[in-house]
Amino acid sequence: MTRADILAHEEARGPVRRHQPARPERIVLERFSAGAPRGQWPAESYAAEQRRNGVPARVVMDLDTDSFLVIVEAAS
Repeated sequence: MTRADILAHEEARGPVRRHQPARPERIVLERFSAGAPRGQWPAESYAAEQRRNGVPARVVMDLDTDSFLVIVEAAS
């Protein structure tokens, strides 16, 4: 492709988002192995306890470490 073809192609794509939108910072309260015994949900239990204490905790999966994280999203 010529330089003119490349420029025409880029122009036809329309506006391109160059920056990722800002994501809220997350604070990890606790980590739990994903290998808990069947029927036990220690991360969910811990998050529920934190919510009862007024902390807006939630559980997410960290695929890289194969663990559940109990997190709180920090106010920016």
